[in-house]
Amino acid sequence: MLQELGPDVQWVRKYVTNDKIYCVYNAASEELVREHPRRGGLPADTVAQAMTIIDPTTAEA
Repeated sequence: MLQELGPDVQWVRKYVTNDKIYCVYNAASEELVREHPRRGGLPADTVAQAMTIIDPTTAEA
């Protein structure tokens, strides 16, 4: 299903909590991010763009 959307969207990972699912994508647009769950019959209530990544490697810089 994701392959049908083309090379401009990549699903990276999913985080599951007690009451929510969070998905991380690399995508060219918000529309592509919303289309993947829509095709699977799932809601995508909020889409937010990450402006920066902070991880252990950024502390070494």
